[in-house]
Amino acid sequence: MKLLVVGSVAFDAIETPFGKTDKILGGAATYIGVTASVMGVKSGIVSVVGGDFPQEHIDMFTKRDINIEGLEVVKEGKTFFWSGKYHNDLNSRDTLATEVNVLENFDPKIPESMQDAEILLLGNLHPGVQLSVLEKMNNRPKLVILDTMNFWMDSAMDILMQMIAKTDVISINDEEARQLSGEYSLVKAAKKIHTMGPKFVIIKKGEHGAILFHDNKIFAIPALPLEEVFDPTGAGDTFAGGFAAYMAKKGTFDFETMKSALIVGSAMASFTVEKFGTQRIEEVTETDMLKRINDFKDLTTFDVKL
Repeated sequence: MKLLVVGSVAFDAIETPFGKTDKILGGAATYIGVTASVMGVKSGIVSVVGGDFPQEHIDMFTKRDINIEGLEVVKEGKTFFWSGKYHNDLNSRDTLATEVNVLENFDPKIPESMQDAEILLLGNLHPGVQLSVLEKMNNRPKLVILDTMNFWMDSAMDILMQMIAKTDVISINDEEARQLSGEYSLVKAAKKIHTMGPKFVIIKKGEHGAILFHDNKIFAIPALPLEEVFDPTGAGDTFAGGFAAYMAKKGTFDFETMKSALIVGSAMASFTVEKFGTQRIEEVTETDMLKRINDFKDLTTFDVKL
């Protein structure tokens, strides 16, 4: 199945307790597209960059068979830029700079070659932009996956609620789930979010894993314990990319399939944090991926004899 990805293609400058970088490749659509390519799933990116975006990055997308017909280049503009510094626990960070640049007036254009995409993954963007993408599709995709954040809950709640109502799967972290629902209990929060539209609710808990909710069913997984964690930037996007790519490979959109997709997404995200930016996920081979998924399976499989 075709996977259409809408999100940022950007520059990041990152500082963690383990080092710092100058401007490197980042953005939700970047992490998602690269992750899908590792899994052998064809994706198309809809985004915008400036004239300062290097040809080598565009060539990387092309070599990975990522459709970039929907990647607009505004030659006189500058690419979205974010800079942040992570604290020692790597769970919290300070934003040092945000330069919206060409993303400020982003009007997504869906290429004809991706109009028949069965899965639409809407990366973290203004909900008005996300909604416009859905409205520009000739036919509604079979599965619409939404990623959003607390910033849009604070600044664009009305239109965000319109977007959520049209969503099949929503992926947010625990803090955002509590803010969106007004409930502290994540079980109660998921139930309330279900009433807003999504059939499936994924609540991410960072280093503590993720939880999938559907009707009255719950499936929870831990995060894979790692010896080295260098940079958590993009881990959530890689998770979404792995989840969506697995669903594209299987073509079945039920709870059991999504349980496996949750594990695959978490396994893929565990690669991203091992190096800065997209460096590690770009290195991952199919063999690496299968071994990591098996590691995850071993971690979460047990038999209790009473």
